[in-house]
Amino acid sequence: MTFKTLKEWVIEKLIFLSGFTSIIIVLLIFIFLLKEGLSLFQSVSLSHFLLGHEWYPISDPPKFGIFPLILGSLYVTAGATLISVPIGIASAVYISEIASGKMKEILKSGIELLAAIPSVVLGFIGMTTLVPLVKNIFHLPTGLTAFSGSIILAFMAMPTIVSVTEDALTAVPQKYKEAALALGATHWQAIWRVILRAASSGIIAAVMLGVGRVIGETMAVMMITGNAARIPESLFEPVRTLTATIAAEMGETVQGSGHYHALFAIGIVLFIITFVINLIADWAVHRKFK
Repeated sequence: MTFKTLKEWVIEKLIFLSGFTSIIIVLLIFIFLLKEGLSLFQSVSLSHFLLGHEWYPISDPPKFGIFPLILGSLYVTAGATLISVPIGIASAVYISEIASGKMKEILKSGIELLAAIPSVVLGFIGMTTLVPLVKNIFHLPTGLTAFSGSIILAFMAMPTIVSVTEDALTAVPQKYKEAALALGATHWQAIWRVILRAASSGIIAAVMLGVGRVIGETMAVMMITGNAARIPESLFEPVRTLTATIAAEMGETVQGSGHYHALFAIGIVLFIITFVINLIADWAVHRKFK
């Protein structure tokens, strides 16, 4: 075995070991969540846990219904998706197909800079500027609403959506665009009818990864959504998300108590949701364009 062959073999094994280690770590995390979270269901039914309308973990008797928390997460996620997806895809199209070389580099650097801003900083900015603005514009009792959280989370999801979508658009063979233009299509028609369709798998993956980023966010939503564990009727009411509940209450629980196990059960729900989103994104990336 030559030195070059040995070097390639070692690198290959190291890459395999890294991937295998990542899988093992994820499995261990899931097993730990199951170990701590499933204990709750010895005293609380699964249906009451998922569909119960009251989250009062320290009352007597305690009530562990996370349906308001699930709805809060869904409201914030849906609002952030509706805002970030159109803007993100439009921005990616502009960067990939319209912007000049210098402008493209400036915009890509700005998007990377936006992605580097810590979530707690965005949450603080939202508390001091966005929350009072939402309160005054919509004449609400408080600006700490799901709508405010949606706007902040949209800014957090957009860098992921723009970057992945831009990569997908760039990966479309140039001959597709040239063929469309040669047949008489305008630049916009080539983008809309050819390039976007050819990159649809990557765009769907970008959207799903952005949604996963939104669902897993904690600090920003905990700071500006009001943290009200009740069923919301609209985006303009305070809500509490699953992630914010874990972050706000884990430090105050007694280890081994029902409240402690309930928070781990919420972690299991979040793990399953993010796992499903990643599976959908992976399927979107690998499916063949039809």
